Amino acid sequence: MEKLNNLRERVLIVGLALEDDPVEIEVSLDELQELVHAAGGVVISRVIQRRESINPAYFIGKGKAEEIKLYCQELDIDTVVFNDELSGAQLRNLEKIIDRKIVDRTNLILDIFATRAVSKEGKLQVKLAQLKYRLPRLVGMRDYLSREGGGIGTRGPGEQKLETDRRHILREIKNIERHLKDIEANRDIKRRKRIDSNLPIVALVGYTNAGKSTLLNKLMEDEDRGKEVFVKDMLFATLDTSLRRGRLPKGQVYLLTDTVGFVSKLPTHLVEAFKGTMEETVYADLILHVVDASNKDIDIQIKTTLDVLKDLEVLDKPMITVFNKMDKVDIGKLIYDSKLVGDKIFISAKNDINIDELKEMIQEKLPQEFKFVKMRIPYDEQAILDYMMTNYEIKDLQHEADGTYFNLHINLVDFNRYRDYIIEIN
Repeated sequence: MEKLNNLRERVLIVGLALEDDPVEIEVSLDELQELVHAAGGVVISRVIQRRESINPAYFIGKGKAEEIKLYCQELDIDTVVFNDELSGAQLRNLEKIIDRKIVDRTNLILDIFATRAVSKEGKLQVKLAQLKYRLPRLVGMRDYLSREGGGIGTRGPGEQKLETDRRHILREIKNIERHLKDIEANRDIKRRKRIDSNLPIVALVGYTNAGKSTLLNKLMEDEDRGKEVFVKDMLFATLDTSLRRGRLPKGQVYLLTDTVGFVSKLPTHLVEAFKGTMEETVYADLILHVVDASNKDIDIQIKTTLDVLKDLEVLDKPMITVFNKMDKVDIGKLIYDSKLVGDKIFISAKNDINIDELKEMIQEKLPQEFKFVKMRIPYDEQAILDYMMTNYEIKDLQHEADGTYFNLHINLVDFNRYRDYIIEIN
């Protein structure tokens, strides 16, 4: 492990604590350290300055910047990462004093996203966000982007494109936005088909590394076996939206969608870039807000997610707060702000604790009613039989001379649509 750390980029993280900042600076720097780790660096030390206001030229005080320069020399630091977004002038001024690569929190998160995106849409969204972020900062970033070695804060569009003139970058931004509009149009078509299918949609949202992907795999394992999504214990392990099928206890199929994980101070450019992806939540019938119950900053993570959901205007939707990773915490010692939580359940997706109870809860919260009926499908209506067997759990299947008979729990939309084939209502 020591040898591995020696090969990684050595990072000093810097936080500015303002009097009116509601987030504890140590808590925020702990998260920044995890972000650095996710980007492939190792944090050697941290520096905190407490001020009444931000220095417009250096963000921190000039004297503190000179002090950081000495730390970098003593600790053999490669990169200094600031916990907030810096202007181009601040980047340039800090780099001149500290004489190290300067990366802010926004660029760090963009850098992580650049290494995580898999789909064409995800890659384009990240590239768009990076170009919009870097365009007004080209002067401040030009020096370290031209150095050899790359590393944290330099991945994505590439230095060659960033060294071209602004008009070229603006043209590239327009091209990416046009491509994304085409992709969004295709997604709208698929979305309309899903809505027309009457399958209920459940969206998983929450802080990054709360266990959303693990839970998605657990909920759909009986239906879409072999289509599990990638899971790893790290921030932003998955970026691209996943859509899978699950099955309710009464047998009906429903759709599960996973969204990009949230983080405090999520860059504005990323929120804008991924808005189309996150809008899957807007069309959901139910939201599962997945929370890492073992995290000591649980209230901050809950509030961060709720703030993003408020921006998406979906807080009026049915929601279940899913406290995950209960295998790591004593429920009697779990402390959280109950005012932020409505319907809730305590689970462990990894250890299969209370998953069946969660499925029952999902079924109860979905705004769809079911009736238990007996149906007869004539042999010349095979398409209807295929639909029922694909979307419902069929019971007591029998093939008689005049058609196929079976029982099932059917939702009210399909109940009214296929009423002519229902022969008995229980």
